[in-house]
Amino acid sequence: MRLDSAQLAAFVAVLQHGSFERAARALHVTPSAVSQRIARLEDQLGLVLVARGTPCIATPHGERLARHAEAVALAERDVLGGLGVLDTDEALPVVRIAVNADSLATWFVDALAGLRAMRVDVVIDNEDHSADWLRRGEVMAAVAGETGAVAGCDRQPLGSLRYRATATPGFVARHFTAGVTADELRAAPALSFNTFDRLQARWAERYVAAVEPGIGHRLPSTQAFVEATLAGVGWALNPEALVVDALAQARLCELVANTPFDIPLVWHYVRRLDGVLKPLTDAVIRAAQRHLIVTT
Repeated sequence: MRLDSAQLAAFVAVLQHGSFERAARALHVTPSAVSQRIARLEDQLGLVLVARGTPCIATPHGERLARHAEAVALAERDVLGGLGVLDTDEALPVVRIAVNADSLATWFVDALAGLRAMRVDVVIDNEDHSADWLRRGEVMAAVAGETGAVAGCDRQPLGSLRYRATATPGFVARHFTAGVTADELRAAPALSFNTFDRLQARWAERYVAAVEPGIGHRLPSTQAFVEATLAGVGWALNPEALVVDALAQARLCELVANTPFDIPLVWHYVRRLDGVLKPLTDAVIRAAQRHLIVTT
């Protein structure tokens, strides 16, 4: 069985644009032609690939095929560029990557500033789980914490993102009357990104005691973390770059003075796509060198 390139192009266009009509305009064909190509592709594979709706999204089988189609488009672009026959009027290929939320909020966008060879489609998770997207074959590269090797992938250490355990002076006065002790940490509400977020507990274990911090709001947003901390509704590990001004202005303070918590970050990418991902890899490494702490 061989996949038809026109059918694949129609399938990817529907996912990228969210509808058959917009995909048709992008491909300069009729919506009927797009629908027929996808129907033939689904019939050939015996699988439903697109969940029709507003917007159209991929089914689980469709997600896997979409990743393959994106990898093929990248590889073709690399070959044609090497031959000097690349059509510069063609739409840039899309690379789906996973990035932890705090990197996206602090330094990763800088990597995209000069990127001209591709567009990226970012999915967000915390640093302990962004590499899982790569293991599942749902992305081509990921910024993740030190999670070990990923099968079929190469890795490049990037440096460390520094955090500070912060709260408002008023929050500290209310919740840490006896100082930052194990008992006080168990009671004081700590913010968390999601159910997998262990950052606050890891800081507590390093600097105070191995305890489970009090349960506070769950906010899957880096900016919301900072705003909630400033609002005095909880304490949290926030990226230093986002709270340095608030610390200098005494709107926030460290729970324990001079207790930075550094998270090493790694760029993982699919080994067989090393060549075509090189512009992105180089851009990520340069941005990391400008913003992250050198890991020794």
